[in-house]
Amino acid sequence: MLDLLSDILTNLSVRGTLYFRTAFTSPWGVAVPSYENVARFHFAHRGGCLVAVEGMEKPVVMAQGDLIIIPHGAAHELYCSPETRDVVLSLDTVLERSGYTGAGVLVYGGGDEELGETQLICGHFSYERTARHVLMERLPPVIHLKNYGEDAGRWMEATLRVIGDEAGGHRMGGDLIALKMSEAILAQAIRSFIESNEATKWGLAGFADMHLSHALDAFHKAPHETWTVERLAREAGLSRTGFAVQFQQKMEMTPMQYVTAWRMEIAKKYLSNPVMTLTDAAERAGYASDSAFARVFKKETGMTPAGFRKVAI
Repeated sequence: MLDLLSDILTNLSVRGTLYFRTAFTSPWGVAVPSYENVARFHFAHRGGCLVAVEGMEKPVVMAQGDLIIIPHGAAHELYCSPETRDVVLSLDTVLERSGYTGAGVLVYGGGDEELGETQLICGHFSYERTARHVLMERLPPVIHLKNYGEDAGRWMEATLRVIGDEAGGHRMGGDLIALKMSEAILAQAIRSFIESNEATKWGLAGFADMHLSHALDAFHKAPHETWTVERLAREAGLSRTGFAVQFQQKMEMTPMQYVTAWRMEIAKKYLSNPVMTLTDAAERAGYASDSAFARVFKKETGMTPAGFRKVAI
């Protein structure tokens, strides 16, 4: 069985995509448009740059070895220095002017190698357009993990090096190897974030809490079973009142609100499968009757199960 974070990301059908590896020389600047249902990422394999995300007052300074994830796919600009922001061009324009075909390395910029070359590994993680979960929805506009490879451990540092060597290379299977290894980055980055003090500000501290995470993990392993606050509290090793209070404080929702929300995500997954019936979706989401399930689904999503199915399939 999958652990808590793995189950969430798997159910959201998260898939990694590498869209280019760069060799930028000053002056350069790229404007990446907004995208729905994706989390963008940029890893500074060599050199650094500034990243200005739409809606944020100040740009993020990304140094060599840093990883930036833009969880909600917001529009953003990458550029080499404050003085050269006026050279920022749209991603489509940069691709056209560089002659990039989608293979190999995206080479672009003014050619001033004395100021250093910036090598980025850029990609995104897509997830189902109808999928929702508080973990993804509450992530901040930017997750900036400094010196990421070293802090995440030797295995991640080695992974990032392999991605840097394989992505856009010439050896057979290199792109596929880089792509599959990149899918580990999001899980590791989110884990690093929810284990940090920053998670408290965004209502995500419960996922790293020793007691609450035990209860959440138990629920995710068997969401179709009968779950009450009392049972969740027992799994957490806390009293009912103590568990409910801590859950509300650290997750900014009640335990049963979380249970219901996740069950709806499970139901969506099965409703999106044409071979599954309404009863199948209801049973796998933990509801004994179709009518009870339909009432809750309509309340939580604003759509009937049948209406959702028409949109999803």
